[in-house]
Amino acid sequence: MEAGIARSHGTCMTMGTAATMMGIAEAVGLSLPGASSIPAADANHIRMSADCGRRIVEMVWEDLTPAKMLTRANFENGIACAMAMGCSTNAVVHLIAMSRRAGHPVSLDDFDAFSRRMPVIANIRPSGDAYLMEDFFYAGSLPAMLERIRGHLRTDARTVNGRTLGENIEGAEVYDDDVIRPLANPIYAEGALAVLRGNLAPDGVVSKPSACAPHLLQHSGRALVFDDYPALKKAVEDPDLDVTGDDILVLRNAGPRGAGMPEWGMLPIPTKLLKQGVKDMLRLSDARMSDTSYGGCLLHCSPEAAIGGPLALVKTGDRITVDVPARRIHLDISDEELALRKARWTPPPPRYERGYGWLFGRHIKQANEGCDFDFLETSFGKPVPEPDIF
Repeated sequence: MEAGIARSHGTCMTMGTAATMMGIAEAVGLSLPGASSIPAADANHIRMSADCGRRIVEMVWEDLTPAKMLTRANFENGIACAMAMGCSTNAVVHLIAMSRRAGHPVSLDDFDAFSRRMPVIANIRPSGDAYLMEDFFYAGSLPAMLERIRGHLRTDARTVNGRTLGENIEGAEVYDDDVIRPLANPIYAEGALAVLRGNLAPDGVVSKPSACAPHLLQHSGRALVFDDYPALKKAVEDPDLDVTGDDILVLRNAGPRGAGMPEWGMLPIPTKLLKQGVKDMLRLSDARMSDTSYGGCLLHCSPEAAIGGPLALVKTGDRITVDVPARRIHLDISDEELALRKARWTPPPPRYERGYGWLFGRHIKQANEGCDFDFLETSFGKPVPEPDIF
């Protein structure tokens, strides 16, 4: 089975994190035009690698560095591309971190603003229902998709080949209108991602409505809370678990400081419900997920539970209301009760007292800020903090 899953070198054939970040790299201007979606075993990879080798030498002579090339316009192009592709939720943390290091920060608000006006036009699984990345390549690849959304792009942004993005995509053709849809016939009318806020996630929680069951986009349900992944895994296999398809599974302490933010966010649907035919339900966490995944997953909840975010205060039996069109997530308890629970909360003991784990815990930023080390960010006009490692 393992030998059959990975038939050659390359990445996942769906619009997961790898395909997403390759596309973003090209849209931002950090890779040569057409490089992002070449199929795994295609000889164009060898040709592209030779082109990259030649170009990097030219860039040295030109003294063209990322710091001189990357502007806010480049990162906005990356967001627009991500939304049109039906991107991975991991795009958020990566692109925010890159932009903050470059000194031109984008935020969750920027992602949500683009989501409101940028439809998903790449009919690639899991947001799409039919095609894979090889189909996308033969339909015209990323330059053709970017040409279709030209009106949403900053076409004057400079790229690694020395030309602008607008020049790179000029005249690129779409050869299959079902794989790369026209803007007037998208597979999803808004962008791939949505950012929800409320008393449960003041700094945002990220969802992928384009890959979610429609009936879950506006939903209220009972919370079923787990403090760690092993407890969750044990519970979902229990045939007598007290759970229905209307409930909302909650996993906490899986954020940057709590657990290093692993890809636990696609919480498994309880076996009991699978046997009843339940295929999707709302699942909330401060973790990430692999975006070869799908479903009603609410991710990157910020602030995370391990630092006392509201997620730490949820109890099994509480009701949570989710309204994706209104961009709202709400824990249905009073402000007074929430404050009382906060006053009673105690932080978990430190996991590390020295070494990399200690450094990570002291300096890692929250998901809405890119999960990067604070001392690696460009200062935005302020002194960069030195890591206190001694």
